[in-house]
Amino acid sequence: MHRFANPARFTRIADRVLPFVAVAALASLGIGFYLALFVAPGDYQQGESVRIMYVHVPSAWMAMFIYVAIAVASAVALVWRHPLADLAAKASAPIGAGFAFLTLATGSLWGRPMWGTWWEWDGRLTSMLILFFLYLGHIALMHAFEDQQRGYRAAAVLALVGVINIPIIKFSVDWWSTLHQPASVLRLDGPTIHASMLWPLLITALGFKLYYLVLVLLRIKSELIAARLRALDLAKLSAT
Repeated sequence: MHRFANPARFTRIADRVLPFVAVAALASLGIGFYLALFVAPGDYQQGESVRIMYVHVPSAWMAMFIYVAIAVASAVALVWRHPLADLAAKASAPIGAGFAFLTLATGSLWGRPMWGTWWEWDGRLTSMLILFFLYLGHIALMHAFEDQQRGYRAAAVLALVGVINIPIIKFSVDWWSTLHQPASVLRLDGPTIHASMLWPLLITALGFKLYYLVLVLLRIKSELIAARLRALDLAKLSAT
């Protein structure tokens, strides 16, 4: 793990990987959205509004996945003091917040015609809103202190405490009465969604995950460049 702590080695690996991941992301998103918009059928109850699902569901999966990734990076940073772990968490938080916001926005757009309301204070929706606020809190703590390391430590603690919200999002539809339907893909007895809708959904979800990987690698690289520039500025000040 510490082999990748060297910024120069990480940058070399990222430069090699990024073109392939970017092409795979574009291909997955292009194929996924084409299938979702032009090939997958409309739903017999929801009609064409079911196509919101192809953005809403992968966004929700990514919002939860990225927060877990931040929690893991935070644990690595706190325990092993891995220098790139904090940067990975910092780079991931705005991306996760964007996915969480997209989940809430598309959910509201779908909920208005289906449920007759833009919002409902049930377990799934409320816990996803809490996740969005956790992201905002993580970002704020990262920039709340003059000492950057203090900000990293505070944000890491919040990430580890907040990860308890992830199983609540997942299982709230089973634990409490809710308007939100139960899981139809990630089930012990297998997916209940038809293959004509499942495959576009899974391909789009893969595209979202690859897109996240592209963004997080680019953001970590930019953080490393910014740190190098700050070090050069300090060296110049010290020399004068």
